[in-house]
Amino acid sequence: MGKSINETRIGVIGLGYVGLPLAVEFAKKFPTVGFDINEARVAELNTGIDSTLEVDSENLKSVLVDSLPETGNGLLNSSSLEDLKSCNFYIITVPTPTDKHNRPVLTPLIKASETIAKVIDKGDVVVYESTVYPGVTEDECIPIIEKNTGLIFNRDFYAGYSPERINPGDKEHTVTKIKKVTSGSTEEMAEYIDKVYQEVIVAGTFKASSIKVAEAAKVIENSQRDINIAFVNELSKIFNLLQIDTHEVLEAASTKWNFLQFKPGLVGGHCIGVDPYYLAQKAQEVGYHPEIILAGRRLNDGMGPYVATEAVKWMLKKGHKVAGAKALMLGITFKENCPDIRNSRAIDVYHELKTYDMDVDVYDPWADNEEVKGEYGIDLINSIDATDYSLIVLAVAHKEFGEISLEKHVIADGVIYDVKAFLPKSSVTARL
Repeated sequence: MGKSINETRIGVIGLGYVGLPLAVEFAKKFPTVGFDINEARVAELNTGIDSTLEVDSENLKSVLVDSLPETGNGLLNSSSLEDLKSCNFYIITVPTPTDKHNRPVLTPLIKASETIAKVIDKGDVVVYESTVYPGVTEDECIPIIEKNTGLIFNRDFYAGYSPERINPGDKEHTVTKIKKVTSGSTEEMAEYIDKVYQEVIVAGTFKASSIKVAEAAKVIENSQRDINIAFVNELSKIFNLLQIDTHEVLEAASTKWNFLQFKPGLVGGHCIGVDPYYLAQKAQEVGYHPEIILAGRRLNDGMGPYVATEAVKWMLKKGHKVAGAKALMLGITFKENCPDIRNSRAIDVYHELKTYDMDVDVYDPWADNEEVKGEYGIDLINSIDATDYSLIVLAVAHKEFGEISLEKHVIADGVIYDVKAFLPKSSVTARL
């Protein structure tokens, strides 16, 4: 491979929730270029501001440089391919979404691979972190680089796969504190890639036996979590019919040492709500129809309409008129204490409530108003001023919502439905 750890110059392609924290940590050890095609994002980061809130301003500013040093460390954020050309260890952290039919969309990965082809040189390494089904790195991405460069894989350049394990909004399990799976296209390259990551991952690394094993490990992590949440979501439906509080059942069951602690809820985001479809796609390509994986996805995808319907039932039980009633939905991001609205399933609750001709306000202090307007066509309210809501649905457990006296904002005997079991049971009408 012709390079030692000391000669490593990092290039991180994609400065979102995954790429930026990684680039900042690598920049403390290596000369690092953070590359993103979004010029506004790059400009924002170069002022020391991260709108995703994954990296605080002090941490970001501490590594920023105006030009990449020949030796030492530092982070140069850029939209220029010229700046990337000085690197020799490229890390791709672009998103891997699904389309409206839940089919994997590899376009960002393909475009990132085409970008790498414009800057990669002999002896260089490209490591993919984006979540994919087994085989994408070697069967889809590498051929693009070969075709556009004339370089021969595993002779002129090398590859690896190290699945991202960022947990957006989590300030305890940050990138350096989560064990990292690594892999390489040759034994020697696997060792080198592992050592590079060891420089910044204090939790340690696990070197997988192959790229495909590492890809598969990542895609089943979130698939397993999705299935477990689907199970408790189904339990919540059953126990609701039996008039038993699901959370009290789970609390009792969790007294056994090996009971898995999952709670019902809306399952969205760019990982758990997407990754199972990648595995399902590959399974179907090789002739197997994945029953449990897809069943879990179907159940979880249907929870938004279920929540809205249950909330409306409570309104009817209390004698409230539904059509024309005012409703407040608390939260539109995909998870608590996080500004990320991608693939948020809270939007399903909103759309279902609207089918009942309700007047629905949405309040979320974490979400960006313009981003929500562009993505979902909703104008967020800036504060909760009304006192005549017939229904309040807490869809996301932002910490701020625990400080609001919701009973002041509903009509007499109004319904407060707590999706996350976040509020005291005595203060809500019902919870999922």
